[in-house]
Amino acid sequence: MKEKSRYLRGPKIFPDPVTAGMRVDQLVDGAFLAYNAGRLQSACRLFVEKMLESDVTVGMSLSGAMTPAGVGRSTLIPLLQAGFVDWIVSTGANLYHDAHTGLGLFMHRGSHELDDTLLRREGVVRIYDILFDYEVLLSTDAFFRRILEEPAFQKPMGTAELHYLFGKYLAAREDELKLHDTCLLTVAYRAGVPLYTSSPGDSSIGMNVAELALRERGPRIDVSLDVNETAAIVYDSKTTGGKSGVLIVGGGSPKNFVLQTEPQIQEVLGLAEKGHDYFIQMTDARADTGGLSGAKTGESVSSGKIDQDKLPDSVVTYLVSTVALPILTVYALSKHKPRPLRRLYDKRDKFLAGMREAFLRKAHLQG
Repeated sequence: MKEKSRYLRGPKIFPDPVTAGMRVDQLVDGAFLAYNAGRLQSACRLFVEKMLESDVTVGMSLSGAMTPAGVGRSTLIPLLQAGFVDWIVSTGANLYHDAHTGLGLFMHRGSHELDDTLLRREGVVRIYDILFDYEVLLSTDAFFRRILEEPAFQKPMGTAELHYLFGKYLAAREDELKLHDTCLLTVAYRAGVPLYTSSPGDSSIGMNVAELALRERGPRIDVSLDVNETAAIVYDSKTTGGKSGVLIVGGGSPKNFVLQTEPQIQEVLGLAEKGHDYFIQMTDARADTGGLSGAKTGESVSSGKIDQDKLPDSVVTYLVSTVALPILTVYALSKHKPRPLRRLYDKRDKFLAGMREAFLRKAHLQG
């Protein structure tokens, strides 16, 4: 009898029929068997079985208009509260638009096939099929400019401190409105999860900071501090016997900012490291265009961002994030108990001091 090929040793594709009342985790395990459904199953299992182990620090990057679609409250907040995400790099727009609900302002479901000139005349803003009153922007801008005048903001700071202070003021506003956990900023503030923005000027938050700068008021954003703080989070997680995992939602600048922590440690600071241990990306971008959003994990290995020995522990699923991320979140909440909050925001100075000491010690030995 001919010996069976080693390539045919995988499980048979012979699933049980789906049934009414099936849980999402049962559907993923039982019916997501091939193509991008199979990749999503692999991502879900990698996240639960390895990335959520107690010794893994999980960073997330967030791009695309996710929070206007409600993903902040439906998905990101549960991930933070369960201790499944420890630090985040986001576009400023995601944090700005998620702040609307913290102020009691809301967006509405609509259609992507409306006349935008008519919407403009009626003072309605459209993000694909999401609609909201133009006054929502003006009210949110006014809130940010008002609190940015407060004494706490009149100094240089990184974006983690900027967003922490935003969360503090919005949490107080939630209390006034008798609301709770309305937006990512307030939940991150309470959970001690640092929120970074890779391009601080590229959002309405940055625009309002710039308006204050014309009047010589407000914070001076220290982007170098962000580069070093994020690298220090990863450096501490790896040098204290733990691991580092990254959950990439979309691509673009936030993706690179999360991943560049390893080249900052190895290439720039010259400290011995191998790269992130676990990597999950949800994207609809192609690799052959040369854009970062579509770059696969092998490319990240070549630059030291991902540990080459851990390449099997990386998954790219080609699905839009508004579909893939909620499924992964429900799967994780169903399969894994909450982890203790790491409260990395409170430890930033300690991590940075440790990395600086290692860098200066190496520079002294070499010089």
